[in-house]
Amino acid sequence: MVSLVVSDGPKLVDKLLWGLVLTILVGLVAGNYYFSQVSLLLRVVGFIFFAGLAIGLALKTVAGQQVWLLWLDAVQEVRKVHWPTRQETMQTTFAVLAMVVAMGILLWTADFLLLRLVKWLTGHWGA
Repeated sequence: MVSLVVSDGPKLVDKLLWGLVLTILVGLVAGNYYFSQVSLLLRVVGFIFFAGLAIGLALKTVAGQQVWLLWLDAVQEVRKVHWPTRQETMQTTFAVLAMVVAMGILLWTADFLLLRLVKWLTGHWGA
């Protein structure tokens, strides 16, 4: 597990950084609307740049560092996963399909028999 020393509680710097991140994100939305007549390519490039800047600033905060650690831990766990082979996937898929068909037939039979029983008990054979 990756460890990074982070202090407890938000500091003034963190609050200022989060304010700046929020300002950039609001600016992105407002800027996209304000510059709606500008080329879409330029707006996308600007969006990517400022969104990257906002993410970079957010990662400098205590909460951002914790999210980054969580991300690194998740990547490490994904590497540990045993991914099934194609043959294992196909065998499991066919087993699941066979069970679905078998249960479908079983439930249809039970429904059919119960319907017949209810009709016989209520005397509605002709209806």
